Amino acid sequence: MSHQHDHPHSPNTNNFALVFFINLSFTLIEIIGGFLTNSISIWADALHDLGDTLSLGISWKLEAISYKKRDVKFSFGYKRFSLLGALINGIILLIGTFIILFKAIPRLFYLEDVHSEGMFGLAILGILVNGFAALRLRKKNSINESVMSLHLLEDILGWTAVLITSIAIHFGNFVILDPILSILIALFIIYNAVKRIKKTLFIFLQSIPPEIDLNSLENSLRQIDMVKGIHDTHIWSLDGNFHIITTHVMIPKEANPTQALKVKCEIREKICQQGIEHATIEIEYEGESCQNICR
Repeated sequence: MSHQHDHPHSPNTNNFALVFFINLSFTLIEIIGGFLTNSISIWADALHDLGDTLSLGISWKLEAISYKKRDVKFSFGYKRFSLLGALINGIILLIGTFIILFKAIPRLFYLEDVHSEGMFGLAILGILVNGFAALRLRKKNSINESVMSLHLLEDILGWTAVLITSIAIHFGNFVILDPILSILIALFIIYNAVKRIKKTLFIFLQSIPPEIDLNSLENSLRQIDMVKGIHDTHIWSLDGNFHIITTHVMIPKEANPTQALKVKCEIREKICQQGIEHATIEIEYEGESCQNICR
């Protein structure tokens, strides 16, 4: 069996670059628009888009880095650089969102006039810009593109809410809807940021990927002919997609090298079916103790 464990791909970052500059430009327009319209909901959505812009920028740069092959400094490669970016983005979003809440909650009790026509214009522009960006990533050539496409679709829904709010304020003078919408957007951002940070931290802490059942996997390996026992199994993920396993497998002491190799091949096949891409299998013979061997 081949022991080549590098998985080179050719990253295509053109879409990331284009969508990044589109989002960055529009975020700057939103910040200015927030000042001119005095709309706290525009500020909240600007924060949301700023988070997406940071995600796109970091993903764009780290997309290429993450494909670098392993070296003497990073023996598993550079895949976890994307996780670092997700963690940084999540923390920045949380800090910014609490600032928005600090400004929005008092407006529930002390209403301020907003420029509904400006909100309406920004909402239309927001739907068009994010719609175009989502179309650019619709092919989803990578996991990052797929995730960012979902973020952009969420932005379209957010701007649709701003559009409806601006109409309600213009024709019904429901100014209170502006801080209410901003608080709802902020809570939505907090929910997703906390979920992202939690997932990232679990990967950093080398937890077993949630889609893999360790007991079920070990039981399936025990069903392989000549396997007498499975122990000291460890499963973790580099970046949420590239999973790794190490395990010790006990076979009969009379087994020959050909039989041991066959057991390894069958184990690798079952492991591959679980979506695990890198496996290190330690073969032991009955009567051996891995602790005693190392002493």
